[in-house]
Amino acid sequence: MKETGQPSVPELLAPAGSFEKLVTAIHYGADAVYLGGRRYSLRARAANFDADGILRAVAHAHAHGVKVYVTVNIFAHNQDLEGLADYLLFLRDAAVDALIIADPGILMTARQVVPELPVHLSTQANVTNAASARFWAGQGVRRLNLARELGLEEIRQIRRATDIGLEVFVHGALCISYSGRCMLSAYLTGRDANRGDCAHPCRYSYRLVEEKRPGHYFPVEEDDRGTYIFNSRDLCLLERLPELVAAGVDSVKIEGRMKSMAYVGGVVRLYRAALDWIGEQFLSGADPGKIVLPQSFRREIDKIGTRGQTENFFTGRPSSGDMIYDTMRIEQTWVPVGIVTGTDPLVIETRNPLEPGETVEYLGRGLEPAVCIVTGIETEDGVPVLRANPGTRIVLHTDPVLEQPEINSILRKERFSHDTGF
Repeated sequence: MKETGQPSVPELLAPAGSFEKLVTAIHYGADAVYLGGRRYSLRARAANFDADGILRAVAHAHAHGVKVYVTVNIFAHNQDLEGLADYLLFLRDAAVDALIIADPGILMTARQVVPELPVHLSTQANVTNAASARFWAGQGVRRLNLARELGLEEIRQIRRATDIGLEVFVHGALCISYSGRCMLSAYLTGRDANRGDCAHPCRYSYRLVEEKRPGHYFPVEEDDRGTYIFNSRDLCLLERLPELVAAGVDSVKIEGRMKSMAYVGGVVRLYRAALDWIGEQFLSGADPGKIVLPQSFRREIDKIGTRGQTENFFTGRPSSGDMIYDTMRIEQTWVPVGIVTGTDPLVIETRNPLEPGETVEYLGRGLEPAVCIVTGIETEDGVPVLRANPGTRIVLHTDPVLEQPEINSILRKERFSHDTGF
């Protein structure tokens, strides 16, 4: 039995769907990142990493004191096992810090082939009770990514019952199916979500057609709210972090290997600031159970694009209010302007249109952004321009001048109708 005692700040675990996202997550304070290779990952359509990419990712992360966990978390069929042992040996030699596994057969193979590599159990394995936690600990698993169907009190009970590492998803998209084990994609598109190839049909808009009246569509509605009947709001446990820390959770995890670099950076930055603030409260002697995040954190999370927010099972079973019925996602009001690629002068790679006179926010490593007005835009050759389009590198002049901007930092602005994308 583990006594939590004085809680400590947990690891912040961030998604790395590409090398750019990995760099951004590390820049904004992730303690560890998780990524997938070209096989065995439940995000087969993310950019993912080939062998050289994994080596490069591990080198970059370790140079910054950050751990790398690699997903090997499909539910394997017999043909998927071909080449598995060689891949596991490659990951060992690449010096990854842990494997994320869901399938017992893959787990057994990993324990036989690379017993020195720590294994973290994927949320797809569906750990919902203390007896299950002890079982997996007996199989050599070092950490459990607990099922998303758990509430806070259940997490506390598992913590008290076992010494195994506990990891909890705190932010990002939710799968409509139990513990993410969905067959809807396979039935509708032939793409098997449980082998990493989900087509995300839970985000589709549905209509009803009667067989004798082809082309005559009727809306599928729950009350009068629309047709996205499987579309969950996104998980957000930001304001519950003090309770999770007090419960003795070892790692808090952000979902998002398929999300944009700006999304990953914005969310990691916010959760890093929140965990650091909570740590400061502990040092000052605050009661862990009574810590409440300032409203400034709520204002910041509202600037990050989502499908709305839900706390899922944290305090009780979710209801219809935790779904979003009328659209695939809520329209973003703030969008990334660009990524800093040079600092003297200030150079950015643009992600949305930008013009002189617009107000932008520079996202540093702290919570509060630096606000400034664009006073001029030039090409890198020094030619003034009146509008910077997405995908270009420009020299940016601002008032006030940004103090000590850092490469890989994000700038954003409030979105208007003429903006073209995310």
